[in-house]
Amino acid sequence: MKLQATIFTFSLLKRLIPVLAVAAAMPASISAARFEKAFNDSTLRLDYIVGGDARQASIMLHGMSKQDGWAGRRVNLSRVPYTGYGQVIVADAETGDTIYAHSFSTLFSEWQMTEEASGAAHAFQNSFLVPLPKKEAIITTSLLNSRHEPSAVITHRFSPDDILIAKKTAPAHPYKYIHKGNDPEKAIDVVFLAEGYTADETEKFYDHAAQAVEAMFRHEPFASRTGDFNFIAVASPSVDSGVTVPKDNEWRSTAFGSHYSTFYSDRYLTTPNVFDVHDALVGVPYEHIIILANSPVYGGGGVYNSYTLTTTGNSNFAPVVVHEFGHSFGGLADEYFYETDVMNDTYPTDVEPWEPNITTLKEFDVKWPALLAKGTPVPTPADKMDKYPLGVFEGAAYSFKGVYRATDDCRMRTNECPEFCPVCREALSHLIDFYVKEN
Repeated sequence: MKLQATIFTFSLLKRLIPVLAVAAAMPASISAARFEKAFNDSTLRLDYIVGGDARQASIMLHGMSKQDGWAGRRVNLSRVPYTGYGQVIVADAETGDTIYAHSFSTLFSEWQMTEEASGAAHAFQNSFLVPLPKKEAIITTSLLNSRHEPSAVITHRFSPDDILIAKKTAPAHPYKYIHKGNDPEKAIDVVFLAEGYTADETEKFYDHAAQAVEAMFRHEPFASRTGDFNFIAVASPSVDSGVTVPKDNEWRSTAFGSHYSTFYSDRYLTTPNVFDVHDALVGVPYEHIIILANSPVYGGGGVYNSYTLTTTGNSNFAPVVVHEFGHSFGGLADEYFYETDVMNDTYPTDVEPWEPNITTLKEFDVKWPALLAKGTPVPTPADKMDKYPLGVFEGAAYSFKGVYRATDDCRMRTNECPEFCPVCREALSHLIDFYVKEN
């Protein structure tokens, strides 16, 4: 089955992560012709309810809608950069050929590994954007578990003549560019949303968005690729100033209902209202989302190809927003760990993680061996860090044993580290290329 093979086995992991010469870029005219043959310059939004418990998962279609303009990639249409914890495959209904592919992670996938999930079922909202097909298409959306195996799949048909696909037209909120590197169809479009800012605090929000962009551009490879990014600020007002802190019994009425204590973890800040997030962005060119929360309480969260949510009122705002964007945009894993933990449910040590900056050594050849100095031992003993500052050091992704990182410190490990490690920088650079160059 051509479609099934694309969903469950195809990944650019082996193409993106090794430090190899990047293939010559395909002429822009060919890329444009391929896009224009299959798609309109419009967006199809797919809304799903994803739910289940620790043992089972399901996906249900909540609805489809469309809007003018497509701000996503127009190159590498039928491929994904990383496997993720889920994929959306759009196939031509007549030929079965994949015409667009997208990978993602979900909050539900994280929740399945919590203690709460072993005793109750729960549902989560998820929205994904794909270009609007010109002809009938078959859309297959799958969830993958930590072993990269399908845990839930839904397949449904798209028809250009479907009268129940709503057309969304009016911009929901005012917006302005904080940084414009290129036209939306040629750049990676990142949008900031205001959470917990009242209408009177709009200028404060714009200032925080500018600070976030400045922080991003202090880090490579973003600093060298400013022309490949647009950053847009959308002033989505809240009734109350601040966000909800359940452990302190502080409840706020905000634009997206975000709150700390996600999964009962005090600093984990997320929103359950993903549909509202995307509704607030109608009429705005966007493909990646950063939600800025007006709160002094330290916290945040980032979900790959879903959103970053981070607070702006504490001294760690700058490093945290960059770290969380490393998750939501870059697909990078956390590199910190706890000495008493081995998170086998999250990262089975007999399976190579899909994230580019960690390894279990099961398929290390597809990760960063080309970056290592000759003679670097794999794994690299901790007492050899001075001799081999770039190596394969045990302890990463919350696990003290069995999962490895490349350096002692990195932006994906601590707030104090001023930069991404060489492996993260290389992965981010390849990912930017994936969005803007045909490889």
